[in-house]
Amino acid sequence: MSGEHLGGTDPSAGGPGSDRPARKEPHRVASSSMRCPLCATEDTRVIDSRPAEDGAAIRRRRECVVCGERFTTFERSAKGAVVVKRDGRREPFDREKLRRGLEFALADRPVSIGSISDIVSRIESSARGGSSLVTSDELGRAVLAELREIDEVAYLRFASVYKEFQGAEDFGREVAALEQQG
Repeated sequence: MSGEHLGGTDPSAGGPGSDRPARKEPHRVASSSMRCPLCATEDTRVIDSRPAEDGAAIRRRRECVVCGERFTTFERSAKGAVVVKRDGRREPFDREKLRRGLEFALADRPVSIGSISDIVSRIESSARGGSSLVTSDELGRAVLAELREIDEVAYLRFASVYKEFQGAEDFGREVAALEQQG
């Protein structure tokens, strides 16, 4: 991404005769792929930038120069894990797909959105940490391990899909295994 850094003081932020202190104008980043979600202009500027997701991403707070809309973007490395499905197909690791699965399992459960984000980040980091290939089975087991720690109902919901439960007996066996593990 190319960047254009503008120095100087923002004239609307104060100066002589103003009650507000002068502040540096945020960096303006010219990017053909970053459009304002409200007015679709490409003229946006970064007003805050910080690490996110345990350093795996950069969170940028942006402001549209044209309409003033503020929005958040995340920048992640393009290099990611490849998931090998049960049937042998390969597809790129999709953190949003993982998030949706967790949100479905945790629907109406007392677990915060932040906890879901933390789980997604841990699993993604683990998936990227070894070789670039990870099996869907490894991902499923990682999700089950995380859910077992925070919510047994969500664990059973996810397990019922992941392990392809066919009836109540399957739930009973899984509940018994949970109780045995403590």
